[in-house]
This record gives sequence, structure tokens and C-alpha cells, in this order.
Amino acid sequence: MVKKNNPPHPGIALRAARIEQGLTLRALAARLDMPFSTLSKLENGKMAMTYDKLVRLAQGLGVDLGSLVAGAATTEKPPAALGRRSVVRAGTWAEASSERFTHFYPAADLLDKMMVPILIEVNDRSVDEVGGLVRHSGEEYLYVLSGAMELHSDLYAPLPLAQGDSVYFDSGMAHCYVRTSESPCRVLSVCAGPGMRRVAQSAGQSWNLVAAHDVAVSPGSTDANNVSHIET
Repeated sequence: MVKKNNPPHPGIALRAARIEQGLTLRALAARLDMPFSTLSKLENGKMAMTYDKLVRLAQGLGVDLGSLVAGAATTEKPPAALGRRSVVRAGTWAEASSERFTHFYPAADLLDKMMVPILIEVNDRSVDEVGGLVRHSGEEYLYVLSGAMELHSDLYAPLPLAQGDSVYFDSGMAHCYVRTSESPCRVLSVCAGPGMRRVAQSAGQSWNLVAAHDVAVSPGSTDANNVSHIET
């Protein structure tokens, strides 16, 4: 019988990053403008780590997003797999939702995949609303499915992108998405690299990410898939 190893809680990596920077819990809480009690619970694994909290912590500490999920990358090679595939029907994506983010994860059932496809509802209208820029090791391909947005980064001027536009970029460059259209904006983001692979795997295994099975989707609806949430 093969023993299943669950990914460590992000609080372990959070504590390590905080101590490495010589910060007390109260000092980091003040920097993040987050209640001390909330930060303490997150660090000790007594509160579920939502995606927006994870991003906020990575921004406040100035660290790679993926590093807060699993600390160091594993040296273990993924098992050889021939002929794997994942078929996802419309409206059956696994979803990660919180106050700021709505992400859908096609192919969430496949672990150790080289690429992580994510459907993202871009809602925030400014970098401040997003909470700042975030980085994760690897590369990213972004395709705008509907609406319009800007790709903000720490190296380039904001890049306007409309429906049908795409961009491939180094996701180690701090970045974020900002909606510019009045209509809803949805994008397909395909991430390659250990950082987002760990984020996606942790979301599926330790953040109580629920698969939205058998969801009735009305034609043209953008809200019908908002049916499951990470614990808060």
C-alpha cells in the first residue's frame, strides 16, 4: 500500500519566511494591515488559507507565491505516465473563489502535470484593488476569452489586451491582471513551473477545493459557475 503524502500547510512556509526576514508576528501583521489573531491562526494552521490571503502574504513578504505553499520544491521526480488525459465538460470545473478571486481549474484531477490551465474571472479595476503585484516561478501564457484587461508588471508599462489577444511572459516578473472593460472579462492562463503547480495541487488537496459537478450552465451566463468556495 502506497502512503499518500499531503502537502504541508502554507503556515509552515509562512513562519519560515517571516523568521528569515527577522519579523515578529505583530510586525508582519502591521505590514499587511491584518489582525494579529488572523495571522497567528494562518501560521498555525488553525484557519483555512484562501487564495487571496495567500497572495496578500506573498506580496507582504516579497516572496514567490508558490514558495508559501510547499516551501522548497520537491526533488522527487513525478512518476512516468503514458497516455494520461483529462476531459472536462462545460460547467464542471473545480473552482477556487474568495472575496477577490474566481479561478476555475480544468484538469484538476491530473497531478504532477507540466502545465496548469486556469480560467480566471478578472474583476478588479486597479492594482490597488488586486492588492499589488505577485510573482511565481515559471512561465505563463495568457489568452483573453472575453472583455478587456491590462497586464501590469514591475518591468513594463501596462499592456492593454482585448478579446482574442494573448501574451507569453516570465511569471517570475511580478504581475497582476486589471479589468478595463465594462463587460465581464474572462481569460485563460496556462502556467508552467513548480510554483503554480504547487499552488494548484495544494488548492485541490488541502484547501477544501470543491469540484463543481453537474452544474447547469445557462447560455451566455458568466455567473452560473460560481457554486463552490474555499473555506474562509
